[in-house]
Amino acid sequence: MLSKAQITLISSLQNKKFRKQHGLFIVEGIKSVNEFLSSSYQVDSIFYTEDVLAKVGKISGKIKSYVLTENEFQKISGLKSPQGILALVHIPEQKELQVQDYKNQHTLVLDDIQDPGNLGTIIRTAEWFGFQQIICSIGTVDAYNPKVVQATMGSLSRIQIHYIDLKAFIKEVKIPVYGALLDGDSIYETDWTHEGLIILGNEGNGISEEIIELVDQPVTIPRIGEAESLNVAVATTIFCSEIARTKKL
Repeated sequence: MLSKAQITLISSLQNKKFRKQHGLFIVEGIKSVNEFLSSSYQVDSIFYTEDVLAKVGKISGKIKSYVLTENEFQKISGLKSPQGILALVHIPEQKELQVQDYKNQHTLVLDDIQDPGNLGTIIRTAEWFGFQQIICSIGTVDAYNPKVVQATMGSLSRIQIHYIDLKAFIKEVKIPVYGALLDGDSIYETDWTHEGLIILGNEGNGISEEIIELVDQPVTIPRIGEAESLNVAVATTIFCSEIARTKKL
């Protein structure tokens, strides 16, 4: 049976403050839960309805498991169409960013991305194109926000996310710094070399002025039609695709 304390805990994890306090975040859905079960993340507990058990991977005896009725599950689910399974997963201790994490490769850098769906899509896209980590400004939306986790479709379990002071970090690196800007060189004519930071900015304001000053090469996606702007997750996909394409040439 689901207790009031469990309902209160799970509901509180919608809020960053309580995720940090309890060191836990929510993962919902069969595919996503299975991805985290087979990852290096530590799953604390799983709540599920009987009909989904056959679709779930091996659950360690160390993981607390709770079988719920459909009505009970509705009380803790954050989805409009629940799949009958939810896990509480420990937030890993953030590892210190090392030189080898960004040298001799291209790394996405996000400057104050605010929309959870955008960040989730960017994480999923990054994994598709083989990026190993993403560097975020302190002001970027929390990667363990349930909406972000849901949008990654399990990719969060394999991508390292770092939250750091971008200005201080970029000042110290000795590799090219590319920025997604409206007045840059065409993305299709850019020399990406073998490494670099790819900076993408806030949905409404773009890259902040203090970070623009640190950009070595402004890069733009040429506009052919009349649209005013591109969604940042779409722009990220184009950047990732073009970098991947040039690596294969």
